[in-house]
Amino acid sequence: MEQSPASDRIELAVVLRFVDIATDALAEAREEIDTLNVYPVPDGDTGTNMYLTVSAAREAVRTAAEQGADRERALSAFARGALLGARGNSGVILSEMLGAIARRIARSTPEERNAQVMSEALHEATEASYRAVGQPVEGTMLTVARAASDAARDRARHDDVRARDVFTSAAAAAREALARTPEQLEALRHAGVVDAGGRGLSVILDAAETVLTGRRPSPVTSPRRPVTAPARASGTASPDSLEPHDLAPDGPSYEVMYLLDADDDHVDRLRVRLAALGDSLVVVGGEGLWNVHVHVDDVGAAIEAGIEAGRPHRVRVTHFAEQLAARRAAEPGQPGQAGQAGQAGPSGRRVVVVSAGAGLTRLFEDAGAVVVSGGPGRRPSTGELLDAIVASGAREVVVLPNDPDSVRAARIAAGTAETDLGLRVVVIPTQAQVQGLAALAVHEPGRSFDLDVLEMTATARHARHGAVTVAAKNALTMAGWCEPGDVLGVIEGDFAVIGADQHDVATTVLQRLVAGGGELVTIVAGEGARDLADRAAAWTEEHHPTVEVVVYDGGQDRYPLLLSVE
Repeated sequence: MEQSPASDRIELAVVLRFVDIATDALAEAREEIDTLNVYPVPDGDTGTNMYLTVSAAREAVRTAAEQGADRERALSAFARGALLGARGNSGVILSEMLGAIARRIARSTPEERNAQVMSEALHEATEASYRAVGQPVEGTMLTVARAASDAARDRARHDDVRARDVFTSAAAAAREALARTPEQLEALRHAGVVDAGGRGLSVILDAAETVLTGRRPSPVTSPRRPVTAPARASGTASPDSLEPHDLAPDGPSYEVMYLLDADDDHVDRLRVRLAALGDSLVVVGGEGLWNVHVHVDDVGAAIEAGIEAGRPHRVRVTHFAEQLAARRAAEPGQPGQAGQAGQAGPSGRRVVVVSAGAGLTRLFEDAGAVVVSGGPGRRPSTGELLDAIVASGAREVVVLPNDPDSVRAARIAAGTAETDLGLRVVVIPTQAQVQGLAALAVHEPGRSFDLDVLEMTATARHARHGAVTVAAKNALTMAGWCEPGDVLGVIEGDFAVIGADQHDVATTVLQRLVAGGGELVTIVAGEGARDLADRAAAWTEEHHPTVEVVVYDGGQDRYPLLLSVE
């Protein structure tokens, strides 16, 4: 049952409202937080990294909830989503904090006071964040977290206190601690700013307070203070005036991040190895999956350390000076903007596509697209889509999410790429794999970007799509009740046919799609369903001889057939 904004019980509905409000709040504050980013490296992406981390957690918990997961399994998905989607130093720390909070809520019992549960959750999150960092530094988001959790524990000692009161105290303490961070960290005092990670954490705690009370707390009145004359005299520049050579001149040059599959008992040795190679070390995770972040000069050694501990994957390496130069080049009127003589930059046009199967991936790649793996139950995060956009090396990018629930993540990634990197990115909201195939078939890099997007969008919209799948549980659909094992026919995203035989359901769906007219039927066979696809193609050719039929091996699971009519 839906709860009021002032509800005290920390149930899944409350968590879902929190992730929505927190994501929107970070989206609004992202650019502000990015400009505050001067420590540990002034690379101007703390707000973006925290936003992408929470966005990934949001997508994971919402997907779990849509699939019928209970609170405990949904919270586990939330923690894992944050871990997998974490980016940057601040994002990795934040993922560990969110995971600790989720785990404490998940193991709570009805007999426990919610105020006590949440105060302990914030305390465990703070302890986890300090353990995750190789060399904790005060005046950062760690300090803000400690102040918030201490205030929460003090407030929770009273028997008449509720969870909303705990978060009100925690959020207020975080804002006060944030305002004091320039007094604790020289880099912040010289730049005249509060800590960026601390500001992001304060935004998140404010969101939690809003969910539980309905109130919107007043933000820190002056998150960015004027730079004083002594600060300028000392040679420390403000973030807005930094040049590539100003970027951590005495520190490591590269940020290295990777996910690591490794036994838990190998991680302590990994931390020792990486600590000797650089700084800003954060290793978080557990139960065989870890997220590793470190700043180093020797990239190879950092990755080799991961190989010795387990299996690194999704490796990301950022050169700080190049990152700042790229950001400045994306600003209108800035020296070094892409296109200037001697300055290499993104160029041309590419298409980024979400693929639900190995065969579909080959089709998309053969057409020149950059492919991101996805599909039901493994939808790509905003960070993965953003990485693909950047990796395309193009200045103009078209994104085909091919799934209604991936459209939001694609739009967030597109907006981030446009704002931060100056790229031109358009998301065509394709709802199905076959719509992506149709759009990609008319893609033409040689024509204007607007015309190309228009043609691809029109083609995708005119491709009526359907599918055949098998019910996994009892459910009420538009076609009536279904039971596990029933064959379901999907038309334009809705379950419209229920039957016992896959071929009969497939031909019923095809008949309804073709009834609206069309010249081309596309049939994509799922894993092990080529015979079914060939039979459906033969039926179409027999009953609609004027319609052309093409069959592809898509390799997707859960859907034996994907169908479209153009």
